[in-house]
Amino acid sequence: MGWMVFGAAMLAATGCQSKHKDLVSFLKAHEHEVSAIEYRVGIPDSMQISAPQVLEIDQVTQTIRPDGKISLRLLGPVKVVGMTEKEIAAKLTNLLEPYYEEPKVQVRVVAYRSKKIYLSGLIGNGGNNNSGGTMTNSEQWRSIPYTGRDTVLDVLAQTNLSFLAWESKIKVIRSSPYSDERREISVDVAHMIRTGDTSRNVLLQPNDILVVPPTPLGWVGLRVQEFMFTFNPLISGYQYPATIEAANDIYSEDN
Repeated sequence: MGWMVFGAAMLAATGCQSKHKDLVSFLKAHEHEVSAIEYRVGIPDSMQISAPQVLEIDQVTQTIRPDGKISLRLLGPVKVVGMTEKEIAAKLTNLLEPYYEEPKVQVRVVAYRSKKIYLSGLIGNGGNNNSGGTMTNSEQWRSIPYTGRDTVLDVLAQTNLSFLAWESKIKVIRSSPYSDERREISVDVAHMIRTGDTSRNVLLQPNDILVVPPTPLGWVGLRVQEFMFTFNPLISGYQYPATIEAANDIYSEDN
């Protein structure tokens, strides 16, 4: 009996430890509360360069080429893939120093295209109802650009959640080719909105999957909708001949 109690206690402790490990892997020591992850550019991100003293490259926008480089007047091809905005600015500054005295360079990413966050479930097409976004009551999936400062609330604010969405059971899946590196947690967004407790407003990473499931009642409704969709062609087939017959009757009466 004692061994059974000990085994149950160890199993519970292991489960709690696993959940804690999963949570820590997402929270990253509360990085989401203090700063974003420094974004490293990839192919084919676009960036704008500001260098008031250097007219050749000032206010120039460049898209990273397949070889990981940008091409600039005076400097030629410059490899920037995998670098942060500050690192690129420092590199350009060093390259310009033989030509200009104390050049000042700033770099800003203007189009995030190389990394994605994926959304699945009861999500709309983005925006809000006043700006042209649409709400949907069907399960869909899409991707949005990863910027290095995306939290769960940031991403959900870009969607139109259906009234069937289970906001207390939003799921974040940290994908990986390796099974021991995959993580998954449940985020109670309804609780965050209701109480202001953002301790689980995790900072997302590239290739994270955000799943918006339906409520139990919503799930039943979606399954009924799928069932009815299957029989729609048959129903239409029965209605179409009846419609033709009714039209023929009316035509005959008119003549």
